[in-house]
Amino acid sequence: MDNDEPQEPKQSNELRERALKRTPGGVHSNVRLAGSREFIRSAQGAWLYSVDGRDYVDYLLGQGPNFLGHAPRQVVDAVFRACRDGVIFGGQHELEVRAAELVCEAVGWADKIRFSMTGTEAVQAAFRLARAATGRTKIIRFEGHYHGWLDNVLLANRDGRWGTASKGQLPGHLDDFVLLPWNDLDLVADALARQGEEIAAVVMEPLMINAGVIEPKPGFLEGVRRLCDQYGIVLIFDEVISGFRLGIDGATGRYGVTPDLATYGKAIAGGFPVAALVGREDLMDRFGTGEVNHSGTFNSSVMATAAVVASVSSLIDDPPYERVAQHGKALMDGLLDIGTGYELPLRVAGLPQAFHVSFGDAEVTDYRTLQQLDLARYEKLASTLVDHGLWVAGRGVWYVSAAHGQRELDAALTRFDKALASWTSR
Repeated sequence: MDNDEPQEPKQSNELRERALKRTPGGVHSNVRLAGSREFIRSAQGAWLYSVDGRDYVDYLLGQGPNFLGHAPRQVVDAVFRACRDGVIFGGQHELEVRAAELVCEAVGWADKIRFSMTGTEAVQAAFRLARAATGRTKIIRFEGHYHGWLDNVLLANRDGRWGTASKGQLPGHLDDFVLLPWNDLDLVADALARQGEEIAAVVMEPLMINAGVIEPKPGFLEGVRRLCDQYGIVLIFDEVISGFRLGIDGATGRYGVTPDLATYGKAIAGGFPVAALVGREDLMDRFGTGEVNHSGTFNSSVMATAAVVASVSSLIDDPPYERVAQHGKALMDGLLDIGTGYELPLRVAGLPQAFHVSFGDAEVTDYRTLQQLDLARYEKLASTLVDHGLWVAGRGVWYVSAAHGQRELDAALTRFDKALASWTSR
């Protein structure tokens, strides 16, 4: 269907009315409350197809997991073959051993691994390990970094103050966290000078993709690593978003800094629901002795580990990183050129694998400086982009996959141009 002019999504509207009768808000994740109301019929490669016959070039990628594109055949076929012999055994199987070996070898620095279903779970397991190993309770984290939706990690900034993000969330569960602006090594050092004997871990997105796709300042990760060693603190990298997207060896490969523990998800399994915690042997073995509990009926299921083996093998055997970077750079440059043509203060920043689009020209190094941009204006534009066949998020993060090629680039830039023409003429 021609996406130049938005069409009335009749079937989507009908499905939404049905969904609202049984599902709060009509969605099964609150992240989608602010998203498009369109219902998707199918997806292939870098494209989504709606029940109303519209197609979309997808730069949301299911919030990031579809790094190999939608329904990558090698992954889907491997999962289907494996699951014919069972899905959950309540016992061990060879695929989980192969997946564990493959991920640890790919990451390069990790000794051992535990699989879970979600990144939120993996992060909680990391916190528990750090507290068990150090005998301390407090954890340093950073503004704008996302570590899941549970009571003890979900944060919101309202009128300049950080606190709970949801009614029903217990404020006291946030008490053991020391919240700091990111990318300021002096503030980390000051906090540790005051409270170092209470701090079990420092946790961060080593590349802050969740809010703004902001890279660490030169020396910041190295400095935090030194401080953690000095105070006997566990350094945790939350790579649920960045892992296997930046490269096969993640942030450690890109920035040269090794954490003690790291969490992975999304790109690790070609779109299947899998997450993992990896780390040093002396820390991870606390699970194996039973000293620290980590459980889950669906952990290392046949489906999950077959997806991990197929996905990571694909990333090793046919690395897509160069072509992802080429596509992402061409797309970033093209969006900026089109924005300039409409005399709009468009800002496109980040990495080719994942970048951030907004309005403004602030120098962004952390969450606070990110707020100097006109994020609300871009959120309004995003809905127009979806109307014109670009599937993107209102928060400005665009993800690039191995399935994006010249056809998708041409379509994306053409649709972006037409969306801006429509938007600026209002």
